[in-house]
Formats: sequence, C-alpha cells, structure tokens
Amino acid sequence: MLDGLRLIAALMVVMYHYFGFASMPSAYGWLGVQLFFLISGFVICMSGMGHTVGQFATSRIVRLFPAYWFGVLLTSAFLLIWHVRRAPTIGEIAVNVTMLQGGLGVRSVDGVYWTLWAELRFYLLFSLVVWFGVTYRRAVAFCVVWLLGAVLTMKTPGIANTVFVSEWAPYFVAGIAFFLIHRYGQNVLLWGIVAVCFLISENHILALTAHTNKIAGRSDLPAWPAGLLLALFFALMAAVALGWLRVDWKWLSVAGALTYPLYLIHQYVGWTILAKLADLPYLPLRLGLVAFMLAAAWCIHRFVERPMARRMRPALARAFSSLDAPVLARSRRLLQPGRGTAPR
Repeated sequence: MLDGLRLIAALMVVMYHYFGFASMPSAYGWLGVQLFFLISGFVICMSGMGHTVGQFATSRIVRLFPAYWFGVLLTSAFLLIWHVRRAPTIGEIAVNVTMLQGGLGVRSVDGVYWTLWAELRFYLLFSLVVWFGVTYRRAVAFCVVWLLGAVLTMKTPGIANTVFVSEWAPYFVAGIAFFLIHRYGQNVLLWGIVAVCFLISENHILALTAHTNKIAGRSDLPAWPAGLLLALFFALMAAVALGWLRVDWKWLSVAGALTYPLYLIHQYVGWTILAKLADLPYLPLRLGLVAFMLAAAWCIHRFVERPMARRMRPALARAFSSLDAPVLARSRRLLQPGRGTAPR
C-alpha cells in the first residue's frame, strides 16, 4: 500500500507543477511532499531494522543516486539546449552530482531537488541508530530527542536548524512512530508522538499555505483544505500501521518504482516541453505530458536504476565492510556463551 501512496504523492506534485492554481485539487498538490516525508520515515526505519550501517548506507546510495545522476544530466541538457530557464553552469552541475548543493548554497539543477537535501540529513541522523542497532527503545528515544531538538531550533536559522532538519522533522518522526506501531503494536507513547507531530505539522501547513499563496499572488485560496489533506495523510498512514490497508496488487510495486524517477525529471524538463508546445490544447498537452513522464520514469527505472544498482551494490558492500566489521565483531562477542545477549 505504501507504493500506492508514493504514486499518489508523486502525482500530486506533478499536477501542482503542471496545472498550478488552475483548479482547486492541483492548487494543493504541493502537499505531496509532506506525504513523501511521512512515508520516508516509515520506510527508513523499516529498512534500517536488522541491518548494519554499511548495509543501510549501501541501500540508500543505490536507491538515490543512479536515477538522480541521470536526472541531473537530463535536466541540464534540456536547460542548456532550450534556455526556457536559466541554464546551470558546469560548476553547478558538478556540485549537484554530489546531492550536497543544499548545504553549500549552490543552486539546484531542478527545483524539486531541495527535498533530497532534507532526506539526506534524515538518513545521516538515523544512521546513528542503525550504527548501534535499530531497536524499539532506541527508535523511540531517537524520535523524542530529534523532535525536541527540532522544536528548539525551528525558529532559529543556523547550523543546529540544518542538522535537526527542523522544519520537516515532525513528518519523518511521525513516519517512524507509525512503523513502530506497525512492528511492535500500538501504545499511548507512540500515539502521543504521532499526535504531537500532527499538531506541529498542522501549524506548519497553515503557514506554508499562506506562503504558497503569497508567491502565487493569490489570496482567495483557503488554508483549511491543506489542513484537511494533511489529516487524511496521517489517517492513511495510521491505517497502514494498524494493518487496515493491505493491498497486494502487483502493479503497485511497479508504480512505487516509478515515483522517484518521475519526481526527479518532471518539473524543469516538463516545463521546457510545455513551453515549446504551448500552442497545443491546454488539457490534452498536460495530460499527455503526465503519461509521457510516467513512461520515461519506467525507462529510467528499467534501463538506468536497475543496471547501475547491480553494478554498484557489490562495490559499495566491499567499501563499507570496514565500517561493519567492528560492529559485527562486537555482536559476535556479545552472543558468545557466558557473555549475555545482544543489546536491545
């Protein structure tokens, strides 16, 4: 079901960028990012469970970078050839390849890449839990400490705010709590974490709605639909956590695989195509472009992501083996007779 929610989140963002404020549904499509972050918290905690930090890092690099590198090169080529928007410099492209441009103050090749900087910081923070082993206690402690740090630094821009991913932390933390409910069962503590994250996020959404309207020069779009959509996202994640949404349609796994490359290439490449084909009918052009982007995303997944992942995974596993060796050795010592059991 998470793959289906990923697809919904991606299509929401695509519709926002292609239709903007032309309709009420598309005007709130930017909220797909919030749904992405909720799902990310759930999935990252799940993927870190039972894995070493090297295995965790390998899985994240293989998942993020092949499609991203292709997206950077493709978008750069479109902007350099057609000049619909300011083309990136060679230096900007080089820094974008590292995915660290957000921290270095370098302009992103594509506008959607800002979310990847938030995701990267989340992965780095959660890798501390993975280093010691993901357990219920450590995950809960991480949620509480991270959320507290985010709240304390949310209104104070600076290094601490950057490290704690303060603006977006409540979404990731809520996702982790939802996974813990799914894995270990519900209790008051976990629902309390979710409730706090939801209330903070609702306040954040109201502010974002006002900011989005200001950028668009609009004042007639109400904030309540955004708050309602966020509540729906939390409700859907709660249903997933409690096992109420169990859908085993095979095509959903394919849909889930398409969402990341679709997200990476749809904005500036799509805007370039829309600008060059502006004489075509409005609705058919945009709907056709969505279908084209879905097909392109499948091609990227099939012919870029999968082949590169097969080649990168063994090399990364060898590279990170030195990080995992001390952890694995410690685990073996702890599991020897007379030395107790592995820490929880």
